[in-house]
Amino acid sequence: MYNPPMQRAFRNTIALGSLLLYSAGAMGGQEVKPPQAEKSKPPVKVEQRGRILGIGGVFFKSANRDQMRDWYSKHLGLTDTGEGVMLPWREHDDAQKEHVTVWSVFPASTKYFDPSSAPFMINYIVDDMDALLGRLKQEGVKIDPKRMDESYGRFAWIYDEDGNKIELWQPITKP
Repeated sequence: MYNPPMQRAFRNTIALGSLLLYSAGAMGGQEVKPPQAEKSKPPVKVEQRGRILGIGGVFFKSANRDQMRDWYSKHLGLTDTGEGVMLPWREHDDAQKEHVTVWSVFPASTKYFDPSSAPFMINYIVDDMDALLGRLKQEGVKIDPKRMDESYGRFAWIYDEDGNKIELWQPITKP
């Protein structure tokens, strides 16, 4: 489509750019160089054991647990029948490895998040509980001495700097 005002603006931009380049060169201006890429830290080794693989669960408290479950079921399709909603997913690097993220509403009176006063808790899936806890201990992270072994995995808890309780879960790997 023919558009004279646009052609004129384009010509004016080229002319102005050429004039600026000529002026900089004639006045002994410095050559403009593109910015150098910032040197970054080397990537973390993926082979390192004791790393987070994904979110294993999202848990939060509600004073009206049943109403909250109904709301999430009605509006978002997250139907909790009593053991949480299971949201399956696969690892990016190995699509054969399937995991599940559990979403669940807890009653406001639950002691499961204690001693944290936060109304939520995040559960992270880990590949090697012992390696991760060993590293966190060396780094001075507060680690709950309690451990739990279930048929579906091992559990441990740590606390962030605000005192939020974080659950770590190493699922039982199926042969």
